[in-house]
Amino acid sequence: MTNSSTIKHAAVLGAGVMGAQLSGLFANKGIKTSLFDISIELATSGKNRLKTLKPAPLENPENIDLITPCCYDSDIEKIKQADWVLEAVAENLDIKLKVYDMLLPYLKDSAILTTNTSGITLKELSQNFSLELKNRFMVTHFFNPPRYMQLLELVKSEDTSPKTYNIISEYGKDVLDKGIVPAKDTPNFIGNRVGVFGLMSTINIAMKMGMNIETVDALTGAICGRPKSATFRTADVIGLDVLKNVAMTTYQKSKHDESIEMFNIPEAMEFLIEKGDLGQKTKAGFYKKDENGNILVLDINSRQYRPIEKIKLGLDNEIIESGNIHQRINALITLDSKNGKFFWEILSEMLLYCANRIPEISDTTENIDNAMKWGFGWEIGPFEIWDIIGFSSSVTRMKSDNKTIPKWIEEMVSKK
Repeated sequence: MTNSSTIKHAAVLGAGVMGAQLSGLFANKGIKTSLFDISIELATSGKNRLKTLKPAPLENPENIDLITPCCYDSDIEKIKQADWVLEAVAENLDIKLKVYDMLLPYLKDSAILTTNTSGITLKELSQNFSLELKNRFMVTHFFNPPRYMQLLELVKSEDTSPKTYNIISEYGKDVLDKGIVPAKDTPNFIGNRVGVFGLMSTINIAMKMGMNIETVDALTGAICGRPKSATFRTADVIGLDVLKNVAMTTYQKSKHDESIEMFNIPEAMEFLIEKGDLGQKTKAGFYKKDENGNILVLDINSRQYRPIEKIKLGLDNEIIESGNIHQRINALITLDSKNGKFFWEILSEMLLYCANRIPEISDTTENIDNAMKWGFGWEIGPFEIWDIIGFSSSVTRMKSDNKTIPKWIEEMVSKK
């Protein structure tokens, strides 16, 4: 079998936005890459997109020369050259299975096959594979944009060989410069399971409490160590339709999730999706620009856009301007106001959700913390935040709010 030092040629299946950028990721490391799609025109378009996408996928414009556009019908034999074949076609089981059927006769015996899926199980994807091929098959889930996002989730099946896993893990870390997070074969793995819960629970709780959008974003952005895009702006960047699809994957496939209703799509978000206002890509979502370039925000009640209101968080300017995230988070959860109650509610729900996901999606708190830091841009992971706000005292407060505490958390508190 191939080892990490002998991955000299890659093939990426699917020349959409993600597939094209993955071919760029390989090219940035000097790896010759075949970029496949159903027509040479689509493959070439995907390659050319790398010249205009922002942020720039290529470290050097000349790296694009390492990428060869290919068509399944006429170029499928080029699969024989690849040491790593990375499938990144549409998130549809039937489409993926058809692509696998096309490539399998040409996959060399030493090649590793991986999928960039975020929601389809390895068991479903490998249903037509021989046991030998299952040994060389696993999930490599990159985050968009892959040049800049550090997280690489690796998921193996019971049939994936340790050698396959180790080769990809080593290559991802040492060559592609990724932070490796081992994940389990559960819906949306770790990053999207926890990250999308964070977004959807914040949106749902905000609407239940009557919070306005710009205040929520002020409370859930840089002030607490998260990206400036915070919650609603992040939803617009992701695309409201995409966010809905990821949330529905968990909702439909994780019926035993104690917080499953948090993945429901609130009426205001459904309203925007039905209108076709999907966020940044349609130039309107929770936010939009008017004809004069002014940024407007959706009023949840009227469903009309209005100017952004002046935001008063209720914190001292000294704390707001402080570079000490620990101090700011503790100040937010102790605010005696609607803003403080809201922040405590979304934070406590997030912490309990993460605790309940062990061992379902991860055996360690570190993997969940790293997934949120490397995949969602948090400066501090959920369990690290729990230590910052006082582990035992925060659990006591959660109990006073009549929240259910996971057994292993109770046991940890009793030992302190």
